Amino acid sequence: MKIEGTRSIMIQQKKIEATENQLKVIKDKYLKDSPSVEAWLENIAENIALAEILYANDELRLKAFEGTRHTIVTADGPGAVKPNMVLFHQGLNHDQRHENHRKFIENLYRLAKENTQCADIVRETADRFYNLMANWEFLPNSPTLMNAGRKLQQLSACYVLPVGDSIEEIYESVKNMALIHKSGGGTGFDFSHLRPAKDTVFSTKGVASGPLSFMSIFDKSTEVVKQGGQRRGANMGIMRYDHPSILDFIHCKRDNGFLENFNISVALDAKFMDAVKNNKEYDLINPKDKSVSGKLNAREVFDKMCNNAWVSGDPGFVVIDRINNSDSNPTPAQGQIESTNPCGEQPLLPYEPCNLGSINLSRFVLEDGSDMDWNRFRECVHTGMHFLDNVIEVNNYPIPEIEEIAKRNRRVGLGVMGWAESLVKLNLPYNSDAAMQKAEEVMAFINDEALNASCNLAKMRGVFPGFKDCIYDKNGSFFRGQDVEPRNSARTTIAPTGTIGITAGLQGAGIEPFFAIVYVRYNAAGIDALKEGKKPAEKDTFFEVNPYFEKIAQQHNYFGLKKEELYKKIDDNHKAVLGIKEIPEKIQKLFLTSHDLTPMDHVRIQAAFQKYCNNAVSKTVNLKNEATVDDIREVYMKAYESGCKGVTIYRDGSKSLQILNLAEKKTDAQKEKPVIKKEKHLMEMSSYYMIETGHGPMHVHINYDQQGPTKVFANISPSGTEVSGLTTALAILISKYLDMEGDAVKLLKHLNSIKGDRPFGFGPKRVDSIPHGMAKALRDHLVKTGKMKPFENGQTLLGSSPVVQKPDNGLFVLALHCPKCYSTNAEMVSGCSEPTCFDCGYSKCS
Repeated sequence: MKIEGTRSIMIQQKKIEATENQLKVIKDKYLKDSPSVEAWLENIAENIALAEILYANDELRLKAFEGTRHTIVTADGPGAVKPNMVLFHQGLNHDQRHENHRKFIENLYRLAKENTQCADIVRETADRFYNLMANWEFLPNSPTLMNAGRKLQQLSACYVLPVGDSIEEIYESVKNMALIHKSGGGTGFDFSHLRPAKDTVFSTKGVASGPLSFMSIFDKSTEVVKQGGQRRGANMGIMRYDHPSILDFIHCKRDNGFLENFNISVALDAKFMDAVKNNKEYDLINPKDKSVSGKLNAREVFDKMCNNAWVSGDPGFVVIDRINNSDSNPTPAQGQIESTNPCGEQPLLPYEPCNLGSINLSRFVLEDGSDMDWNRFRECVHTGMHFLDNVIEVNNYPIPEIEEIAKRNRRVGLGVMGWAESLVKLNLPYNSDAAMQKAEEVMAFINDEALNASCNLAKMRGVFPGFKDCIYDKNGSFFRGQDVEPRNSARTTIAPTGTIGITAGLQGAGIEPFFAIVYVRYNAAGIDALKEGKKPAEKDTFFEVNPYFEKIAQQHNYFGLKKEELYKKIDDNHKAVLGIKEIPEKIQKLFLTSHDLTPMDHVRIQAAFQKYCNNAVSKTVNLKNEATVDDIREVYMKAYESGCKGVTIYRDGSKSLQILNLAEKKTDAQKEKPVIKKEKHLMEMSSYYMIETGHGPMHVHINYDQQGPTKVFANISPSGTEVSGLTTALAILISKYLDMEGDAVKLLKHLNSIKGDRPFGFGPKRVDSIPHGMAKALRDHLVKTGKMKPFENGQTLLGSSPVVQKPDNGLFVLALHCPKCYSTNAEMVSGCSEPTCFDCGYSKCS
């Protein structure tokens, strides 16, 4: 059995070139028992190439199935080769399915070793796959890099599972989710079919718990299972705008701690957006019986979405009718798409999996930077499609329903990475009109060539078995005018590529811009200091520089500065070159970072790539901390009007993982005029803190809006005591002070100075009195929401150790950092709910 890193054939092995950081991430994430990077990629290439045996001839095909329990399903379809699918999971329990599939893979390895014809066809294909990966021109998604040729053999990244309204259906989905997470996948759900809270349940004569209570069960199950595999579970939760529980859904993530393992999005359509524009009401529909249960004003609902996104980044939205009326749903006869994978780029039918791969665009720019090398690029697209189609055959699917629809529709997602690097080579600023045009040109080319490659595969292997009544079936009722016969129902997607991008030696993820041109890194001693809340010694820090910029800086003699002086200047400038007078303006514009771009720049590039993409585009619109709700409203509206199929925003400092933020000095004019005008009925959020005091736990709830805290509620048990009453009274007085537009920061020095007769704790966690404890809760809240800098020793109330940078101008730069390696070269990308680190490769899904 050749499945634990050993090989049946010998590939013409190319020596791989990789940087120190690439090797570190590969070793940490993927290498496992492989003795070298070359051996690791060779093992993957051979494993995926084994699928060639299934198309050699009928005799060899049958030998591949010997000793397995399998079902062959033949379907109707055009062309000389009739489509069929071989299913290995039907009627078997989990352990039986795994062993049955293992036997199938063993047969393939044995044939490749013992049969000369098999060895030749596998070797020829494996050589092409290996060279593509070894040159860092193409990489599949992380599960394939982790599991191909190894025991698990689970090669898909994410799945969508249905959630029915009965208790049996709900817990069946929880079980299937757990199996998927155990195998390393993520899951998307539409909770719109669950009846609203307090609705009647006829079988028990009781009332329904509602979607959010069941979502919390999915979330807790994810928390438990995520420790089991190499990849942590992640989820997407979607709800239609016309569900009676939609307002609860929109508000559900405004407090940290609830649904931490979910991204959430509202499913919108043209009807809703027209109502938003015209300030009209719309009906709420009870999913149980389709009855109208109430009305809401569409613009008010849209505003609540924007308000909550300002606070926490959630919810985003998906344009569900646009998805179903486009080639994102090529098989409408099989049903409507209702959800996406966790990162949002892959709309999927119930049980459909993601099967993704990405082309490194920077490898296909001509040496002189004049254009793309279109011929080499075409070859890469065709080989990449071949690779992804093979993955479908050798993949070990978690449950039978997933195997069946994966092989019926053969959906794949070929996308891109390295867009930022490509633009530097092409000498195009990220936000230029020329860059937008090039994005459309590149994606149109990939989309067309992926279709050509898929049609070529269909001539040899047959169309996808679900072809009948698809959008390409000219004899079907859903034909949309494109008379083609592809092997794969959908072919192009743009995924986040955080970890695989770093593996390929890239600084930018997917189609995202650079996030840092120069930043500080720390050795082991420096990281230890940060964890203790101390400033690292200078000898324990060093500058990491974007290699493209470093080369240009060397050519320009560091623009008249000493090298270290230049790098420090950039690091102190939010890691960006824009605005540094010594650097020529043309070079500044060529190395724009995420926060140098306007929100509309982010939307424009997403729309440009979406125009010629079958599925969707995973991209985060990064906003500065001072961005307003109006800014988010503009982004959401522009994304909808530009043809995007969904959008995700991240406002700097709006998630708890970013302990720190940008606390810039305000001008006098800014001090006089708040960013957001205070309104009496502005939506308020609430955060909870528990502070240990000498009188017992004090429970503090702080309400807040975009301007800051508005009310404080506090209590200590037992009620009725003098201490409890005075605690409540203090909170009331603070609330009244805030209501009169008092400054919460000014309160802190007064509350901090009060000492009591029962101090509690030691060091930075010492609480001298109840007022002091309330001040600690208030200060931690102000830090968390970006209204002030952290404690002087780098500690927050909860004991985190943020990375604090203080430039020469005296302004505190409060930086997002990696929770694993403490690098500040981390950013929120492509809809992920946690940062992606471009040093160690950390992301929520890795």
